[in-house]
Amino acid sequence: MDDVIARAHALASESFITASGPGGQNVNKVATAVQLRLDVYALRLSPPVFHRLRELAGTRMTARGELVLTARRFRTQEANRTDARDRLAELLREAHNLPEQRAKSRLNRVGKTERLKGKKLRGAVKAGRGKVSFD
Repeated sequence: MDDVIARAHALASESFITASGPGGQNVNKVATAVQLRLDVYALRLSPPVFHRLRELAGTRMTARGELVLTARRFRTQEANRTDARDRLAELLREAHNLPEQRAKSRLNRVGKTERLKGKKLRGAVKAGRGKVSFD
């Protein structure tokens, strides 16, 4: 998994854009926010990991399979760059942690008949409710 993260960092392209937020007039003239772009298809992920990454990324992934992360939390380019790369690594780690498959529960014959008996009893209680007719 570490090789996937290293490959992602190598393939990612970064561009610096102007950010809003703290910094006064400085934010209007200095491009401190980082926009990190990564072509996910170039990573060659396995299908389950790719689908989980697409699900986790949500609107941050384009229709062409490009992951776009924007980091503007800090006032310096380097801090935002590190933040974007950390967020990319965390997203890839989370995509590799596939949820465990749920084992189908098995019910024996006695348990099945008990469950059906309970359903019949509940149905009888509900059938006893309703409008009363005085015919």
